[in-house]
Amino acid sequence: MRSRLVTVCKVLSRVAAAVAATAVVSLALPAAPASAHGQLATSTPLTGTVVREPLTRLALYFTEKPAANAHFTITGPNGSRVDNGWSFGEPKRLDKPVTEYFMVNGVFEPRLYHTGFPAMVTVAHWPAKGRYTASYLSVASDGEAVRGDVTFDYQGPGTAAPAGWTAPTNGPEPTLLALAEGDHSGSTAGPASTATAATPAAPVAGSTAPPADGGLPPWLLPAGVVLVVGAIVVVAARRKPAPGRPSGAARRPAGTTRRPGDAVGRKGGASRKPARRGRR
Repeated sequence: MRSRLVTVCKVLSRVAAAVAATAVVSLALPAAPASAHGQLATSTPLTGTVVREPLTRLALYFTEKPAANAHFTITGPNGSRVDNGWSFGEPKRLDKPVTEYFMVNGVFEPRLYHTGFPAMVTVAHWPAKGRYTASYLSVASDGEAVRGDVTFDYQGPGTAAPAGWTAPTNGPEPTLLALAEGDHSGSTAGPASTATAATPAAPVAGSTAPPADGGLPPWLLPAGVVLVVGAIVVVAARRKPAPGRPSGAARRPAGTTRRPGDAVGRKGGASRKPARRGRR
């Protein structure tokens, strides 16, 4: 019984080690790029950086030209907005190309984008030092919503607001919200009419890895298989011996042989009597 418990413990420890190793490997693998198109490629300033001069505009570069009714805001440390409209800018070549995935014949294929299409968001003033957030909402040519934030820390001098300027409070247009939420019933023109797609480079050969698009974690299936196998081993180890099978204590020790003079047990525990000798 003790040896069986030791075996079960060894099996369980191996199962736990296999699951842990699978999880570590899956977490160490790089995540696939986002499958949504028209994503943010870079920005000026970059998210997480420190700005020490009062910029007049922020530049957000996308892999596609933003929709004409895209919505941009800049929020200061006190929660009030300091943006004052936006406009299209001149495209520029990206320092680092961006990868996006397209479905081709049932397989996701990557495409590299080397050009950034900017939205130039005007900053009305810099009221105080602290954390600023630039938010954006647009719709890509494939109908997917493009949204996110660029957060940075401003440590430059404060500037006054323009004369007669008031902080904007407007939100996205209803048409843009409908497209971003996937409701195209109220729009006569698809997203392609409000967003111009950049001409992508040829797909990278030999790469067909699908993007991580909210599916199951890659380690879940192998971990489940390992757990099921471990459970089967544990159940098999805990099974009782079949009825009528002699216990380990009643078995003859390994390596011993029966001698001619040993008594052979009969039913009921009686021993065999010696044979009678013949009459002389």
